[in-house]
Amino acid sequence: MTPIVEINGLSKAYVISHQPKAGYGSLRDDIVNILRRPLQPHITQGASRETVWALDDVSCDVQQGEIFGVIGGNGAGKSTLLKILSRITYPTKGHAILRGRVGSLLEVGTGFHPELTGRENIFLNGAILGIRKQEITRRFDEIVAFSEIERFLDTPVKFYSSGMYVRLAFAVAAHLEPDVLIVDEVLSVGDARFQKKSLGKMGDAATSGTTVLLVSHNMASIESLCTRAMFLEHGQLVEIGPTTKIIEKYLSIASTAASQNLAERTDRQGDGRLRFTSAGLRSGERGQYSDVAQCGQDLEFVAAFTSDSGLKHVNASMAVYTAAGQCLMVLDSEMAGISLGSAPRHGRFSCRIERLPLAPGQYFLNLFCTANGEIVDWVQNAVTFHVEAGDFFGTGKLPSSSHGGLLVPQEWSCDDDDSSGARPSDVTSG
Repeated sequence: MTPIVEINGLSKAYVISHQPKAGYGSLRDDIVNILRRPLQPHITQGASRETVWALDDVSCDVQQGEIFGVIGGNGAGKSTLLKILSRITYPTKGHAILRGRVGSLLEVGTGFHPELTGRENIFLNGAILGIRKQEITRRFDEIVAFSEIERFLDTPVKFYSSGMYVRLAFAVAAHLEPDVLIVDEVLSVGDARFQKKSLGKMGDAATSGTTVLLVSHNMASIESLCTRAMFLEHGQLVEIGPTTKIIEKYLSIASTAASQNLAERTDRQGDGRLRFTSAGLRSGERGQYSDVAQCGQDLEFVAAFTSDSGLKHVNASMAVYTAAGQCLMVLDSEMAGISLGSAPRHGRFSCRIERLPLAPGQYFLNLFCTANGEIVDWVQNAVTFHVEAGDFFGTGKLPSSSHGGLLVPQEWSCDDDDSSGARPSDVTSG
């Protein structure tokens, strides 16, 4: 059978210029350099250039009607691959063949004109996909109902929130029945109910013959939807195979990465004005560091860092993820209403919580920091830690991993409800 998507030796290179950190050349120096090299592009003295391969010789085939997952850490090349397949950018080497109409859902707002209304953008997106106006009109009511933005349909989309953008964009992409639907992590912007509805729609689309390429850090979604998956690492193809096998390999490598020296990790995002150097758990009167904690234990999540001088308006965040990639808990200074002020050259962020509410199991800690709203460092799977059974409820009974990811204080009662005509024991089936 001829595959609907053929990817053959795709490679994408970007050239990055590194300017000197301090000092500026004079106007005289610039003029002299231009006169000496009139036919060459002018490069500031001391500047260097680096070639970065976002993708390096990636090949695979995807069959019609398949939901194909693409997984990997930050900087693995996932989004670059989807942009090439969507014809947003072109490869440096290799080629890709997509047979049929392609619908893409990448960054929030891609393919929308901010000055046009939601109604006008539906027709604009349809035209970009090569769909006739009559067909768009026929599916129009379904698109609007799915997106849930009826009240704002005639409002320019520049006033939409990111969630409204995503709802409308996904509704258009999914309901105009493309042969290939390309979806990046952008669905995570929507709320949980819309994410569930969108994942169900992708499953329905695949049963009707649409091919779906899905990028996500949520391994539970990838495992439930995809029959096969591709694992990318540093732009290179690690393996293609059954979803469960690929996820196991990805998590194994992620766990190994989390045990590496955090200061030396290169798979991170941000402008580098602050860099996390180590992280761990601290508990007990002596404040000892450990990678093991107990359910119900009071402890601190601690992340050490180095930063540039004068870094102000800092916000730190730590997120706890399961081994399957599901986010269970986000600890965020700004969300908690705490101002951290400026960051010292060498310091640490510390977040103390009472009665650790995690069930026994293995977890990953993601580290994130912004300054003046700009990302300075973001490391996924920065460290791994284990939670052992503890007496969270004070009953002498220890919870296990089968109790789910989170433990919460509970109060139970069994009352005689005289106000209703039927009690639970009075209700029979049939």
